[in-house]
Amino acid sequence: MANLTKAHRELFKREPDECFESFEQLHETCRRRRQESMEHWQLPQELRPEGNGSLRLSLDDGTTCGLTDWSFGQLCGLCGVSRQTINRLQPATAALAIRETLPSANKPIQLLKTDRAAKAVHGVSYTRLWNAELLDVISEFRSDFEPPQRAFNGHGTGLYCGEQDLFAFLVDPKGWTEIGKEQFAPGFFAWNSEVGRRSLGIQTFWYQRICGNHVRRFTIR
Repeated sequence: MANLTKAHRELFKREPDECFESFEQLHETCRRRRQESMEHWQLPQELRPEGNGSLRLSLDDGTTCGLTDWSFGQLCGLCGVSRQTINRLQPATAALAIRETLPSANKPIQLLKTDRAAKAVHGVSYTRLWNAELLDVISEFRSDFEPPQRAFNGHGTGLYCGEQDLFAFLVDPKGWTEIGKEQFAPGFFAWNSEVGRRSLGIQTFWYQRICGNHVRRFTIR
């Protein structure tokens, strides 16, 4: 027997706007976010950082985009500079520092962007699995699986999707079976990131009890 704390950790790091009431709501949001996202490819040395009020990138298609916290860190990594140092600079100075340290390459980088901001910056070797694609598969096979009871804080649902990643916690409350003279029901965690924050993963288990802080007594399968 074991107490798995993965869902517990997710519960306490998620803001209310990252929580979803139902699997269907989560699935539809991920579909919409995919539709709103575009992959843009260009050579890194052709990026044009701008610092008029905030740090933005001017792209070779004539558009500009801001940066999220995650993509800003990736851009700093691409340039080989400390994000803590860049954060201390005025936007115009930060743009100049990024411009001076951008690498030159003959292979393009990939920016995942919306109309507002670049969500991720990757090299050519990165392969993206969309959150919507993962949920398509889960939707096809989940049968009676549903989110657990709402957490004690009022907004933790077990279904989360934020700027950097997705986490889904589903159980089958009708699937009770006897194992070693004790009653268990099946459940699983699934997680993914479209921006490279974490790799695709799944963990299945049999559980006995559900409590309000999403720490549960499990048998890992």
